[in-house]
Amino acid sequence: MSTVGALALLALIDSTSVGTLLIPLWMLLTPKLRPDRFLLYLGTVAAFYFAVGLTLAAFAGAVSDLIGDLDAVSWAELGLGIALFALSFYFEPKRVRRRRGTVTPAMRWQSRLSTAEGSPWAMVALGLAAAGIEVMSMLPYLAAIGILTAADVSPPARVAALAGYVVLMVLPALVLLAVRLGLKQRVEEPLQFVSAWLSRHTEGVLGWVLAIAGFLLVRDAVVKLDLIG
Repeated sequence: MSTVGALALLALIDSTSVGTLLIPLWMLLTPKLRPDRFLLYLGTVAAFYFAVGLTLAAFAGAVSDLIGDLDAVSWAELGLGIALFALSFYFEPKRVRRRRGTVTPAMRWQSRLSTAEGSPWAMVALGLAAAGIEVMSMLPYLAAIGILTAADVSPPARVAALAGYVVLMVLPALVLLAVRLGLKQRVEEPLQFVSAWLSRHTEGVLGWVLAIAGFLLVRDAVVKLDLIG
């Protein structure tokens, strides 16, 4: 898999998080859909991710330049990938349910959304809260930045890659908005089914995200270090 392919896969994984898909789904299912509020929320999430990505990429690039050894950067990428893959087992769904009790993350976010629909600024605040809380688990994004750093691409190319990543990350939600506006009530039942399924399985998503991000980091590092054949 090429670097571009790995980044695209990570962006699509990121597009399934609570902030980028589940909350937008709930907004699409409200009786009075407000496309402007939807776009304001999603734009806030995308802008936050992009700003954080630029900051982290600049820091990672500075560290890489300081080290001056791409092999060392790739070894660090390999170690991080192994650590993420091992950590994924800690987030096995049954263990997560035992730790968090009966109140699911989906319940908490639905409550926040219901209080934020009143004003545009509340939607901006909700977007910042969703992205800000998820920054602790934006592991696909961190993996993407690690892959970009190890690839030793130029700063403009890195910025373009991050912008493309963020656009692809919010694209599924934008497609769903277009479908909802075009088909109106005819698509409501399928959207409710997807929303219910995601709400039930949010606790297991992080484990899969960790495992996939770790695997892609390990694979990228192994290729760069030429450890296999």
